Amino acid sequence: MSGDSVRRLHGPQIAPPTAIGSSASISDDGTREATVKVLVILGHPRRDSLGGSLFGAFAEGSAASGVDTQLLVLSELKFDPNVHYPSPRDQPLEDDLQWAQDLISAADHLVFVFPTWWGTMPALLKGFLDRVFTPGFAFKYQPHGHHRPLLTGKTAEIITTMDTPYWVFYWIYGRPGVKSLTRCTLGFCGVETVRTQVYGPVITSDLAQRAEWLREVREAGRRLPDGPRSQWQRRRRHAASWLLAIRPQFYPMTLIAYALGALSVRATLDVTTFWLGYLMLLLIEVATVFTNDYFDFGSDRRNRNAGPFTGGSRMLVERRLAFGQLRWGSLFTIAAAVTVFAVLLSRGLSGASCVAVGLLFILALGYTVPPLKLSHRGLGELDVALTHSVGVIVIGHLLQGGDWTDGLPWMLSLPLFLAVFAAILLSGVPDYEADRAARKRTLVVKFGKAFALKTAIVCVVAAATIVTLFSVTGMTGAYGWSVLAIDFHAILLGRKLRHCLSRRDPQRIDGLMALALAYIIWFGAVPLWHFATA
Repeated sequence: MSGDSVRRLHGPQIAPPTAIGSSASISDDGTREATVKVLVILGHPRRDSLGGSLFGAFAEGSAASGVDTQLLVLSELKFDPNVHYPSPRDQPLEDDLQWAQDLISAADHLVFVFPTWWGTMPALLKGFLDRVFTPGFAFKYQPHGHHRPLLTGKTAEIITTMDTPYWVFYWIYGRPGVKSLTRCTLGFCGVETVRTQVYGPVITSDLAQRAEWLREVREAGRRLPDGPRSQWQRRRRHAASWLLAIRPQFYPMTLIAYALGALSVRATLDVTTFWLGYLMLLLIEVATVFTNDYFDFGSDRRNRNAGPFTGGSRMLVERRLAFGQLRWGSLFTIAAAVTVFAVLLSRGLSGASCVAVGLLFILALGYTVPPLKLSHRGLGELDVALTHSVGVIVIGHLLQGGDWTDGLPWMLSLPLFLAVFAAILLSGVPDYEADRAARKRTLVVKFGKAFALKTAIVCVVAAATIVTLFSVTGMTGAYGWSVLAIDFHAILLGRKLRHCLSRRDPQRIDGLMALALAYIIWFGAVPLWHFATA
C-alpha cells in the first residue's frame, strides 16, 4: 500500500486529506447499530481539486458526527488500470487493489466522489472499477447467462461535479456516468445507490457558491448517524419492503378464480358478499405468504436461484424486514381475515360455506405453519394446487348461494388444478438445492427435478385435453374457440419443458415459470369472460 493513502479516521478529529478509517452501523430503518463502516472513495486524479475539497468536507462532517469512516484516494494507489487478461479475475491484484477489495468488503456504505468528464467518470475511477469489481468478488457467474450479485446489503451515494448545466446533463444527455455507475456497476453487484448529489456548472461558479457546496457535503457527512437514506427514502423503502413481502404478482389469479366461482351461480352478484369474501381470501393469502417467509427462512437463506416466482419474498433474507415485524404482520392479517369471516357470518352463511372456508384456512396456513408443515412433507404442491383452484372457485360459488353438489364449479376447477399443480412443481426446481439442504421434503426433493418436469408436462397436456373435451362434447361452452389458443400454449409450454428436461441440471427457469403461470390464466379468465358476458 502506498504511503499516506491509508489512515484511520475516528470520532470528532478532522481527517487528513488522504485518510481512511472505519464506521458505525446503521440499520435499514435508520436506527444506529454497531460495526457498520463507511468508505469514501475519491476518483479525481488530483487531490488539490474541487472534488478533493468535497471529499475532505464529507470526511470532516462524518468525523464530526462521531461516525467512523474509511477514506480511499485512488490517485495515491499503485495499480495498472488496464485489464490484460480475458477476465479481470485472472489478473493478479496489486497490494493496493487487494486492500481496496478488503475495504469494500468491510464497508456497508460507499461514497464515490468524482468529476463528470465527457458525461462520465475519469479514466482513473473506471480503471479502478474494472480491476476491483471482479467476478468472484463483486458478482458470480451462474449457468445459462445468469449472475448473482455478491455485494448485496450495501448502499452507496455519489457526489459529482461538472461544467454542464444540470438540466442538459439530466434531460438531454440522460446522466450517462451516473447511470453507468449506479445501474451497470453498483446495481449489477447488488449495491443500492440511495443518493446522488450533482454540483455545477463549476466553470461559472464563484467562491461563495463553492463554499455552499462544501457546506452541503459536510452536512451530508454529519447526517450519516441517521442512516445513509433520507427520512423519505426510509419510509418509502419500508413500505416497498412490505409490498414485496406480500408478493402481489400472485393475487390476480385468485380474484379471477373466485369471481369465476361466483358467476357460475348467477350473473347478478351479491356485491357486498362478493367483496367481503374476496377480502377474506386476500387476507388469508397474505397471511400464508408471510408465514411461509417466516417458517421457510432456513431454505430461503440458502437459495441461490431465487427469482420473482420462487425462493420467497427475500425480505427476511435481505434483512429489509425483521422476524418480529413479519410475525406481527402474520397475526394481524389472520385476525383481520377472521374478522371479515365474522362479518360474513352475520350476513348468513350456509354450513357448507363455513366448512369450505375453514378447510381453506387450515390448508393455506398449514403449507408451512407447524404442526402441519405440508410443504415439508411432500404435500405442499398438492396443497397449493387445491387451494388456488378448487378452494377459491367453490367458496366463490357457495358465498353466492350455490350448492356444493353443483357439478359446474368442480368441473371448472379440474383443468385449473392441473395447470397450478404444474406451475408449483416447476417452482420447486430452482429451489431444489436449498430445500434439500434445509431438509424440506418437497415432491421435487423426494423424486428429483426430472420427475417434476415430466409430471408438469403430463399436467399441462391433461389440462388442455380436458377443456378440449368439454368443448367438443358440449359439457360446457365456457371455453369456445379459445381451446385452440389453449392447445397452442400447451404445445409451446410442453416443448419448453422437454427442452428444460434435456438440460443436465436446470437452475434458474424464470422464463419457463412465467410461461407456466400465463398458462394458468386461460382456465380462469376465459370461462370468467364467458359467464360475465352470457
